[in-house]
Amino acid sequence: MSEIALRTEGLGKKFIIGHKKTGDLREAFAERVKGLFSNTREEKEEFWALQNINFEVTKGEAVGIIGRNGAGKSTLLKILSRITDPSAGRFEINGRVSSLLEVGTGFHAELTGRENIFLNGTILGMRRAEIRKKFDEIVDFSGVEKFLDTPVKHYSSGMKVRLAFSVAAHLEPEILIVDEVLAVGDAEFQKKCLGKMDEVSKNEGRTIIFVSHNLAAVQNLCQKCILLRNGQVQKIGEPSDIISEYLSDPGQRDEKFFAGAVKPSQPVVLTDFTCFANQLESTSSSGFFQIPFYANVTFELSFSVTEQFARDLYIAITVVDTNRTTVATLDNLYLSQPVRPFPGGITRVACSVDKFPLNPGTYFCNIWMSDGYETIQKIEDAFKFEIILSNGLNTGKGQSAAKHGFVYMNQQWITR
Repeated sequence: MSEIALRTEGLGKKFIIGHKKTGDLREAFAERVKGLFSNTREEKEEFWALQNINFEVTKGEAVGIIGRNGAGKSTLLKILSRITDPSAGRFEINGRVSSLLEVGTGFHAELTGRENIFLNGTILGMRRAEIRKKFDEIVDFSGVEKFLDTPVKHYSSGMKVRLAFSVAAHLEPEILIVDEVLAVGDAEFQKKCLGKMDEVSKNEGRTIIFVSHNLAAVQNLCQKCILLRNGQVQKIGEPSDIISEYLSDPGQRDEKFFAGAVKPSQPVVLTDFTCFANQLESTSSSGFFQIPFYANVTFELSFSVTEQFARDLYIAITVVDTNRTTVATLDNLYLSQPVRPFPGGITRVACSVDKFPLNPGTYFCNIWMSDGYETIQKIEDAFKFEIILSNGLNTGKGQSAAKHGFVYMNQQWITR
C-alpha cells in the first residue's frame, strides 16, 4: 500500500465579511461618532472559502489543483502550509514541507540572498553543513549569483521567485507546495522550474502540490488533478479528464454564447451552431459534438442581421486543443470569400471540410466575426467537439492530441 503524504478530511475555512458603507473622511468620522451612541451593529456575513475538502496524496505523487479565480485554491495551500488554520475538519501531513505561495515567501527583506538561503534551510530543519552542500547548486539554478550579497528588498519580483524556487526545490523537502507564483518568472525559467519539479517527483520520490492556470504544465507534470469550484471539490481524476471538464464548463468561459459577448448595438449576432458529420447532424449536448474520425464535416452557423448592416462578413472558426494551443483555423478571409448576409433576418453559413484531418481528441472552437475593418463579435470556447474512432480502440476522450500530433496524414500501409 502506498504511503500517504497528505490527507484532508472535511476541511473548511470560514471568513467573516463586514458590509459597511464607505465614503470620505468626514463621513467615516461621523459614522464612528454615531457608533459610540448607537446600538446599531455592522452587518456581517459568513463566507465559506472552502467546504468539506476530502482527498489523499500518496508519497512521490504530483497533484495539480485547478479552478477559477476565487475557487479556494490559494486558501487551501495556505492551510496545508500552516499559514492559516482551518475552520472545520482536519489535515494530516507526513514529511517536511516547503511552500512557495507568494513572491518572496520565507525571505527576510533586510537579509542578503546568501543569508536567506541559510535562513530557509534552518527553518526546514537542515544543518549548516547540509545547506553548504547544496549552496552552489541553488545559486547556479537561480542565476542570481551577481546579487547574492545584496539585500533581498532590492531584488525584482522575478529575482525573488528565482531564488525562492531554487531554495525550495534544492533543500530536499519531502513535500513541495507551489502556487501560481511561478508565472512571475520568464518563460525560460518557468520551463526550468517545471523540469526540476518533474525530476524531484519522478526521480527523487518527492510529493508536489501544484496550483496553476497553465493547464499544459498541469497535464504534463501531474499524475492526478483536483478541480475546485466554489470552495468545494468538484472532481478528482486523471489530469486530461479534469482539464477537459474544467474547460467545457460554461461557467469557465470568459464570454458565453448568447450572452456577454453580445452588445445591444451589434449588427450581427451568432444565434445557432450545428455540426454535421458525413451529412448527418452530429450528436450534441449543450454545445458538445461527437465527430467520427476522418469524416466529412460541415459546420453551420446562423446569424441574426439587422436591417442597417449592408457590408461583407468575414468569419473565422479557430480550433484549439485542451491546452489552448491553436491547431487549425477555418476562415473566409484569406480566400476572399466574404459572406453576403441578408439584412433584417437570419443568414445561415456553412463551412465544409472533406475527411476532417484532426487526430482523436477533444477540441474547442473560438468564433470571430468582422466586417473587414473591425471585430463585430468574438466568442471564446463557444463550442466543443470530440473526434472519436469508430472501431472503439481509443476515443481520446478528454485528451489533448498533441502527443500524437494534431493532423492525420493520409497514408497507406503495404506489406510485401
